[in-house]
Amino acid sequence: MSQTMHLPDKQSADAKDTRTVSIGIKGMSCASCVNHVEKTLQTQPSITHASVNLATETAELQYQNSANNLIGVVGAIEAQGYSVSKESITLKIQGMSCASCVGRVQSRLLEQDGVLDARINLATELAELDVISRIISGDQLADVVSESGYQATHVNATTQAVDQISDSHQRSAENLKRSVVIAFVLALPVFLLEMGSHAIPSVRDWIANNIGVQTSRYLQFVFTTLVLAGPGCVFFIKGIPALLRRNPDMNALVAMGTGAAWLYSVVVTFLPQLLPANALNVYFEAAAVIVALILLGRYFEAKTKSHTSDAIRHLVGMRSKDAVVYRDGVEQRVAIDQVKVDDEIVIKPGARLPVDGLVLDGESYVDESMITGEPVPVIKKPGDTVVGGTLNTKGAFRMRATRVGGNTALSQIIRMVQQAQGDKLPIQSLLDKVTGVFVPIVMVLAALTFIIWLIAGPAPALSFALVNAVAVLIIACPCAMGLATPTSIMVATGRAAQMGVLFRKGGALQSLRDASIVAIDKTGTLTCGQPQLTDMHMVDGFDESHVLQLIASVESQSEHPLAQAIVSGAIARKLELLDVQEFESVSGLGVTALVNGQRLHVGSERYVSQLGADTTLFSDPARQLAEKAKTPFYALIDNRLAALIAVADPIREGAREAVESLHATGLQVTMISGDNQHTAEVVAKQLGIKNVIAEVLPDGKIDAVKQLQQNNHKVAFVGDGINDAPALAQADVGIAIGTGTDVAIESADVVLMSADLRAVPIAHAISRATIRNIKQNLFWAFAYNATLIPIAAGVLYPFFGILLSPVFAAAAMAASSICVVSNALRLKRFGRFGRSLSS
Repeated sequence: MSQTMHLPDKQSADAKDTRTVSIGIKGMSCASCVNHVEKTLQTQPSITHASVNLATETAELQYQNSANNLIGVVGAIEAQGYSVSKESITLKIQGMSCASCVGRVQSRLLEQDGVLDARINLATELAELDVISRIISGDQLADVVSESGYQATHVNATTQAVDQISDSHQRSAENLKRSVVIAFVLALPVFLLEMGSHAIPSVRDWIANNIGVQTSRYLQFVFTTLVLAGPGCVFFIKGIPALLRRNPDMNALVAMGTGAAWLYSVVVTFLPQLLPANALNVYFEAAAVIVALILLGRYFEAKTKSHTSDAIRHLVGMRSKDAVVYRDGVEQRVAIDQVKVDDEIVIKPGARLPVDGLVLDGESYVDESMITGEPVPVIKKPGDTVVGGTLNTKGAFRMRATRVGGNTALSQIIRMVQQAQGDKLPIQSLLDKVTGVFVPIVMVLAALTFIIWLIAGPAPALSFALVNAVAVLIIACPCAMGLATPTSIMVATGRAAQMGVLFRKGGALQSLRDASIVAIDKTGTLTCGQPQLTDMHMVDGFDESHVLQLIASVESQSEHPLAQAIVSGAIARKLELLDVQEFESVSGLGVTALVNGQRLHVGSERYVSQLGADTTLFSDPARQLAEKAKTPFYALIDNRLAALIAVADPIREGAREAVESLHATGLQVTMISGDNQHTAEVVAKQLGIKNVIAEVLPDGKIDAVKQLQQNNHKVAFVGDGINDAPALAQADVGIAIGTGTDVAIESADVVLMSADLRAVPIAHAISRATIRNIKQNLFWAFAYNATLIPIAAGVLYPFFGILLSPVFAAAAMAASSICVVSNALRLKRFGRFGRSLSS
């Protein structure tokens, strides 16, 4: 009986200590996979039961309900080659005031089961979280943040997040402006009554004769209490609970400092008998003016921070609100969210394209500067792709929608930039450790300051101790440290997006700056990736257009890529292909056919020589073509040598300039190619590249990158194709050109929105300017605290008789944050006066 009674209790206890969840697992293809995943899960110490379903691609787990045990589970699954279904959640968090707040919220979020990563940006007040799908919701995470003393809401969409950032900054600035006005109106009489009597003897006499010292203190008490209870109450509402939770922040420092000054002054005013006669000084003006100045600093900070999102808001502003759709035989104007894939859309002159698509008919010039950064409009013809948000200039055309809503290129750009803005740089890891203990250390320093002055200070020691301790508390705000990195990242990634460079990860800003080698794939990156007809040399008596028409007609029967290049060249010259008879391919040599009754042979020098043709006429041109890595073909018409033509994969426009710019910054440029050594070196010579790794198979590019990474070299790899994806992932920073494949782009850290390689040195210059800007911010933030905290504590008093008033401490603290944000905003000027930031 006792055993029977015990089992339900144990089950109840187990149920209380465990949790059951379902997670999605991708990559399983058979029962063996299921068995493999189950065994992997069962080896995890936190898992008490695991059941995997192949049909639903899910795993039902029972696990011990303690601090985020699922992170190790996800790592174990992915280590076996499978993937766990994940999603991104965005939270809007209000109430964070410094780096300590960011660290506190981040720690709380990372404790939650299902949260894999949390990136919090103090400047945008956004938290970007990577979570396991279906484990925890955005609303639940918002509740967790709210329980920590901050206001949090779940943001459902990227563009909605941008709109909310803008609205939040505007509302915050308006509320702060109102609070600043009230605080200064109330603090001004206090300042004039107290400081006026100290600084101007006539004012002191007037107050003594007309108001009275005690009445003056009563008035100061009333006005200061209104300041602290009104606009200054935010510091107490947020600071005191944080203090009670043993997680003090900047609000706690201000609350303690102003509260101590106010309380001491209240005792002096109403209970003077409790204090020594020489310590009966009031500091109402310090409490009131400190609150007014800090609120003023926050107001300017909010106004300045609102400009850090200008680039994103500019991109969001390019979204069309509606579209003219051709349905049921008539044109209809519909809201943008009602446009569907395959809808036919009418684009009129001057209109913004609502979604991505393909041109069906018509022709026009489209301004794509918001995507590529290039101001010259691009002609669009039937079959060409167009991008939503770009501007149609002159003509009209019809297009078919291929990507709508959140799948458009513009939406993806906005999403990428926001993700990068929420990311943390490696340089910030030390900062996070420092700010995590900064506020408690400041409180200890303030306490030591108070004790030392109380014991060793001159009379009135209590007054000196109070004033200096309050000055330490007020001046040591870590706001500047918290804003130093995220504001620079925000401005830089936004500016880069305007210039056609997308940093998919904020950390790439530092990785690219640290790179010493830039490795670039040849085919499709340095070159166009498609062979083209480049040269024609004719024998006297033959017409170039007619000969090309005959050659292209024969080559149209061949599937060889070089043959297709000749056909494309003829079509580009608007030459009509003729009927071909008796076509024959001579393996490895050339082709032959009958066209309009004329026998044509097209192929290598060896092929036509075997047919008895004398090619010495073209000896010099053929040698020159070979030196330029061009493939020559000879054409015989009725056994008479008629022409020498050449096909090559041409070098991309701007590629040489890009290489020269990279060399100018001290970077080593290496070309990686699958071509033979001779061809690769010829192309490299034309580009000014000295280092070549040739004859590399697609799966050998990873080894090539690893080879370059030896001796602690940081490597940036630039590529465009599917076979570049592994190398992009292996490199310290992968750069994909936006005209490449989706696989390559997804594997990259940086995406160039156009095929113009001149964007690579631009990206590198942006990264250098950003890291330089961040270091300036961090230097200012640390130098500010390292210099002024000792001064606030009074170290200069024994030597020079100098003390730092809490009022000036508040002004300096506010100024430090404004300086950091203003310095970050200088990055908005990048590229407007040349391609770099001078300082």
